[in-house]
Amino acid sequence: MSLYMLPLAIGPMQIVLIVVVVLLLFGGKKIPELMRGLGSGIKEFKDASKEDDKEKETSKKE
Repeated sequence: MSLYMLPLAIGPMQIVLIVVVVLLLFGGKKIPELMRGLGSGIKEFKDASKEDDKEKETSKKE
């Protein structure tokens, strides 16, 4: 592993620390709402990318 990639290596302890910080910042009741919003954003992104791929395919056929 190079010296530049070392800070990007995330281990189990870092993940636990991130989860604890998120729980402290937002609280247990707000987390499901945030995850729902994140999930719908990812779904919209996937749908838009699929639509873009379809447009590219139709333009290649023409």
